[in-house]
Amino acid sequence: MSAVDRLVEAQTKNKSMICLGLDLDPRKMPADYNKSLKGMYDFAHRVIEATSDVVCAYKPNMAFYESHGPEGLSLLKWLVEQIPENISIIIDGKRGDIGNTASQYAEALFKKYRADWVTLNPYMGYDSLRPFLEYKDRGIFVLCLTSNSGSKDFQRLLIDGKPLYQVVAEKVAFWNKDDACGLVVGATQPEQLKEIRELAGSMALLIPGVGAQGGSLEKAALFGTDGFKKPAVINVSRSVLYASKESDFADRARAELIRLNSIVEKVRVDGLPPETEEAPKHDQPANETPKTEAPVATPPQEVPQQGSSEVANQQQPDRQPDNSQHNPDRGTDSPHS
Repeated sequence: MSAVDRLVEAQTKNKSMICLGLDLDPRKMPADYNKSLKGMYDFAHRVIEATSDVVCAYKPNMAFYESHGPEGLSLLKWLVEQIPENISIIIDGKRGDIGNTASQYAEALFKKYRADWVTLNPYMGYDSLRPFLEYKDRGIFVLCLTSNSGSKDFQRLLIDGKPLYQVVAEKVAFWNKDDACGLVVGATQPEQLKEIRELAGSMALLIPGVGAQGGSLEKAALFGTDGFKKPAVINVSRSVLYASKESDFADRARAELIRLNSIVEKVRVDGLPPETEEAPKHDQPANETPKTEAPVATPPQEVPQQGSSEVANQQQPDRQPDNSQHNPDRGTDSPHS
């Protein structure tokens, strides 16, 4: 089964297109959990136990583990082992190198850290992605148009009359021979999200920027899936992971995810609410004059036509935790204090 098929299967089973980012920041954790790596492990493990039936994926960002040195990487390995097999793991490292270096990155992320998907930077071209695509049952999310304000520095530059992010979308669509490619597109730029969704064909989109960054969940869900006809994953992190600094943090995280799933389901059934229908204005591309409007690119003829995957209907299930996926007695396998 391909990575995108497993992702859609998880969305169908859990009736959720939400991915929870596991970006562990001790400063935001309850006091009882922020003093050691073991405390951080216990915090994240409790969140996973409480939420694994209401998400489709988890996304650890490597920086939050690498910053703790070798022990932090051990923490990441222990955590991914607690994620149920049916839930996709997206390792967010934004790797981008060539040759043997890329091969080593791919082996580490796919084999050592159990990643189903990884995020990659396309700046060095196809040969920086190819070693990851050799893993036929795994997937890659390629940076296309990001949520940060600095995206205009390069991603909006005009290349032969079209923004660079459109060129990236077209290239990755052409490289998507085995249905293993996807794109990262920020929720803070909904009009461009619609453009990229059209260029992406059937590729899955990873959509960060909802929640603390201010992106619209409703627009991300509707535009990112082309009306719930194509696969997309909406990432949330801080607004859910740190919904409470009290002992009820895991229950509060679960409740927030249930709320987000219900919003997506309402959009699926009723469309956008009136207050979100007016599209915000967006910045001009960085090297475009104020009166010039960048043309919308059409996909090149050589871009293969992919079969579309249905995104799961977004209805909230009753919680039915699978206790067999978790090991409460971790013994010597637990992180050290």
